[in-house]
Amino acid sequence: MNAKLLLKTIFLLLVLLLLVLMGMSNLKSVTFSLPPLLKAVECKAAIMYFAFFAAGLLTGTVLNAGGGPKRSGGSSGNKPPSR
Repeated sequence: MNAKLLLKTIFLLLVLLLLVLMGMSNLKSVTFSLPPLLKAVECKAAIMYFAFFAAGLLTGTVLNAGGGPKRSGGSSGNKPPSR
């Protein structure tokens, strides 16, 4: 397994654990207001934490998706095919 992938997975699990702990500790309703886009929204703090985490995760996924160098069909370079 790739070490970089393992470290990223562990980091994501730690962030999810932090999200669960925040949700378990903040059970009261909170009000969120963003005047240009939406009026006051009232919901449980745990749901609000999850929504912000999901928005950040989706943003990071979109920003990191694709964009890598295009690779050709093989690693042989310009060698002629063998018979």
